[in-house]
Amino acid sequence: MTTIRVWFTKTGEASYISLLDLQRVMQRALKRSGLPVWYTLGFNPHIYMTFAAPLSLGQESLAETVDFKSEAEGYDWDAAAPALSACLPRGIKVTRIAPAVLDAGDIACAAYEVRYAEKDAQAACAAWEAYNAAPAAEVVKEGKRGKKKTVDLKAHLPEVQLMRKNGGLVVCMRLPAGSVLNVNPVLVLGWLEQQHGQPHREISCAPGSTPETAKNFPEMLAFGIAMWYYI
Repeated sequence: MTTIRVWFTKTGEASYISLLDLQRVMQRALKRSGLPVWYTLGFNPHIYMTFAAPLSLGQESLAETVDFKSEAEGYDWDAAAPALSACLPRGIKVTRIAPAVLDAGDIACAAYEVRYAEKDAQAACAAWEAYNAAPAAEVVKEGKRGKKKTVDLKAHLPEVQLMRKNGGLVVCMRLPAGSVLNVNPVLVLGWLEQQHGQPHREISCAPGSTPETAKNFPEMLAFGIAMWYYI
């Protein structure tokens, strides 16, 4: 039994597909593609899948993954990517399929990019510079069972990188994205909106985490928007 990892992009309107719907989409696509996928045993056989660090609704990704099991030996997984892509809806494209090397639980952090249009760039730049200069940035994080706790974002994100691009502003940040410690970028944007009146903007893949980069460094840039492992 081998764990197979599928790298895929999720952009445009596809970024508004919820995790539950994405699971259904992948189940149907894997069935239709004819790939040698292993099914669970019992009265209701189904494909056992693992999505690593699923993203919030509306966030695009260029290096997201899903794992499934297969008993096939010597199968040409590289050639299977186009067949699986053809079974997926618009906005979701498979970039690579290969046996997994590291476990999904080994994720350390994720790199995010937030973009502002030219008309918002000046005000946004001032707000983010204020974040970099702030000694603390406390927010309330709510857990799965409704338990709330105060988190200082500066402990996990001391500063962000600011770049001007085509008149606009690009903000790069790296946040914990592991199974034990996870900081959603929406918390950072929420703090910025509360403190400086900056509304949420487009969130997507960070520089260097394109599908081509993920292909060249398959286990370093493998998950979510662009995930790093402790190695």
